[in-house]
Amino acid sequence: MAMKVALLGCGVVGSEVVRLVNEQSEELAARVGTPIEIGGIAVRRIDRDRGVDPALLTTDATALVTRPDIDLVVEVIGGIEPARSLILAAVKAGKSVVTANKALLAEDGQTLHAAARDAGVDLYYEASVAGAIPLLRPLRDSLAGDRVNRVLGIVNGTTNYILDRMDSQGAGFTESLEEAQALGYAEADPTADVEGFDAAAKAAILARLAFHTQRVTAADVHREGITGVSAGDIASARAMGCVVKLLAICQRSEDGGSVGVRVHPVMLPVEHPLASVKEAYNAVFVEAESAGRLMFYGAGAGGTPTASAVLGDLVAVARNRLADTSVAEGAHDTGLPVHDMGHTITSYHVALDVADRPGVLSKVAEIFADHGVSIKNVRQEGTGDDAQLVLVSHPAPDAALSSTVELLREHDMVREVASVMRVETFSD
Repeated sequence: MAMKVALLGCGVVGSEVVRLVNEQSEELAARVGTPIEIGGIAVRRIDRDRGVDPALLTTDATALVTRPDIDLVVEVIGGIEPARSLILAAVKAGKSVVTANKALLAEDGQTLHAAARDAGVDLYYEASVAGAIPLLRPLRDSLAGDRVNRVLGIVNGTTNYILDRMDSQGAGFTESLEEAQALGYAEADPTADVEGFDAAAKAAILARLAFHTQRVTAADVHREGITGVSAGDIASARAMGCVVKLLAICQRSEDGGSVGVRVHPVMLPVEHPLASVKEAYNAVFVEAESAGRLMFYGAGAGGTPTASAVLGDLVAVARNRLADTSVAEGAHDTGLPVHDMGHTITSYHVALDVADRPGVLSKVAEIFADHGVSIKNVRQEGTGDDAQLVLVSHPAPDAALSSTVELLREHDMVREVASVMRVETFSD
């Protein structure tokens, strides 16, 4: 007997899921052990041509996910509601769920996982973070016996495309954004991408899996976007042998008692593997104690890549369904708390427009020292009214670095703090 799937949403990703299920029906049946069929598709309007059998369409999503003949549910509508209510209704009805909904998982993943455990069903979401890249299952399963210390990821293709164009073509932010929109990489309203909201949701999911803690939500993620990145920042990074990337960074504290989760632009050394990731591609770099350094790379968005990840999860949950088993994710929570950004150890690159007169550098160094921050290197660019001091700090708590910058802003020798950006390096 065929295993029937209810599909919630039939947009770019949903329509690709239908196409792949139909085109690969024989192969999917061989991999699962039984045929997979689309049993129904919930949409808001049924009068649009979606390239699927109109008889499958319904506007009653709740009735579809609770139908007795439905075995599995795939949710690709996105957003918080009605997705959350529909997933919970499906789980309560004993259906395993595959979702690509990063926003919902980042906001309320703990509730969804608890409901799935209580019902004895699966909740899979490989497509929620990096499209087709096999990433979440390796973190959850393959590295379950290892200790992951840090995860750094380029998890938003739009921002990576923009920063890559600014670096490789010398384009400005606005010009690069408009090009990304013309190519379909960025939405008409690009806020979720360029302000880091999309990456922050993915960072929360990565942190939960990497550190086996359900406590991390999107609200715990320190978030900064790329709208403030200038041509000067790009040039300064290049002068240091770095490139600018928007990274999602999940990291254990030095004592291992907490985790930090953040999204912001960084200057990354060109020798780091992530520095070579171009255009709209995604990549995630994992540092584990025994496995060492691992990198996952590929297409992070788009209908076909995302649908590929959805089908991979669909095969996995279908196999579990046949075997009458499920993966109880989060059943053993480490309970690691999330520390705030101020406790995170990082380095700053600071460019100061200063008065070109004796004693300026010594006064600036004194302000750094007063906050317990040492200067790694410093150089002066220009003279007179165009004088600029460029400093890079040694690693220090972010709170100390931030306080240092605020005091510099107030000092009469500093006309302007022209740029502040964190510098990321390899771990020891």
